[in-house]
Amino acid sequence: MTNPVINDIGRDIRLSGVSKSFGDLQVLTDVTLDVSDGEVVVLIGASGSGKSTLLRIMSGLETATSGEVTVGGVPMHDPKRAPEIRGHVGMVFQQFNLFPHLNALGNVTLALRKVYKMSKDDARAKGIEVLTRVGMADRAEHYPSQLSGGQQQRVAIARALAVNPRIIFFDEATSALDPELVGEVTNVMRSLAGEGMTMVVVTHEMGFARRTADRVVYMADGVIAEQGPPEALLSNPQNPKTIQFLSKVTDQ
Repeated sequence: MTNPVINDIGRDIRLSGVSKSFGDLQVLTDVTLDVSDGEVVVLIGASGSGKSTLLRIMSGLETATSGEVTVGGVPMHDPKRAPEIRGHVGMVFQQFNLFPHLNALGNVTLALRKVYKMSKDDARAKGIEVLTRVGMADRAEHYPSQLSGGQQQRVAIARALAVNPRIIFFDEATSALDPELVGEVTNVMRSLAGEGMTMVVVTHEMGFARRTADRVVYMADGVIAEQGPPEALLSNPQNPKTIQFLSKVTDQ
């Protein structure tokens, strides 16, 4: 079976002097950040700190006001080149955004058939493959209304995996879930990290950050206030803003 996307780009991310404003509102200011091939970087910070906007700029959903963004070697700040990244990155959102009239397999294979023009049989085989990776093959024929929130999010992750992405972005992928369902999604995310997937994750799950991240980046007021290995940053933060933020987070 032919892969839906030819993975001919890299797995690294480079941001240099990135700023973003919406009208008079300055959301990001002069952010510089590198994410290496296979690295798992977790972005933490209070609501409004700019972390989700930064993630959206990396994934191509937003354009930086200024600065340079390179994803997999593709300059995202060049509008003529930015479309090259489409299909090479996956994005998993807080809301599952599954089509209610399609079963799990249908949600996963829709883009494969409609966008990448795969045959029905090839798309089905790929769909079962990625549903198996997230532990949802036995729910392939179930509709979203028949699935728990955690199961729906795992289907959403399978949908992102179906196009063989080089990089996956997670934007608060567990925050809409009941606490007892968070573990099943973070387990899948940890499994992907173990496979060497480059991942950038916005989350409030400090346990996930501690166990899975290669690096934790704390953002405040649109800038990177502090970053480092999870054990160092979460156990012994140096920036007063980081200390204050972590003191309010109970899940450590």
